[in-house]
Amino acid sequence: MRSTAFLSRAGAGLLLVGLAATSGCSWFHKTNDLYAQAPEARPLEVPPDLDQPNVANAVNIPVPAASSGAQASAVGFTTTGTRDDVYAKVGEALGAVEGVNIASRAEALGVYDVNYEGSNFLVRVVGGAEGVYVSAVDPRGMPASGDAPRKLIDSLRTVFTGQ
Repeated sequence: MRSTAFLSRAGAGLLLVGLAATSGCSWFHKTNDLYAQAPEARPLEVPPDLDQPNVANAVNIPVPAASSGAQASAVGFTTTGTRDDVYAKVGEALGAVEGVNIASRAEALGVYDVNYEGSNFLVRVVGGAEGVYVSAVDPRGMPASGDAPRKLIDSLRTVFTGQ
């Protein structure tokens, strides 16, 4: 009986010593010198979204200034209306042009991937402050070259201008 009481007292003692050692002893603690300083002397912490440059307008494509109706350029034109309405009308017009094959469409991007007269290019619809710009671009976003893109844009222009 004596050995059992001794073991329970020794176990309780070891438990108390272990708790005291781990709770208050600096051997088992990690300290951070940054937090030991006064708040004014601590380094400034910048939130992750504030230490990057603002790139929200980095890829905006300038839209040519529009007059009333539609204005022409080499492989695009500007027209009035909302981007969504013009996008839908461009889709209907593309479906009506003989020889146009719409491979895919991305309404969120305002793009139709088309094949016309052996050329593959994108018909892009971009909204801007001066109107909605409809253009033919290559997959890199550069103006499409060749006769097929110009011919298709001219066909679309007639739908929007009536000329």
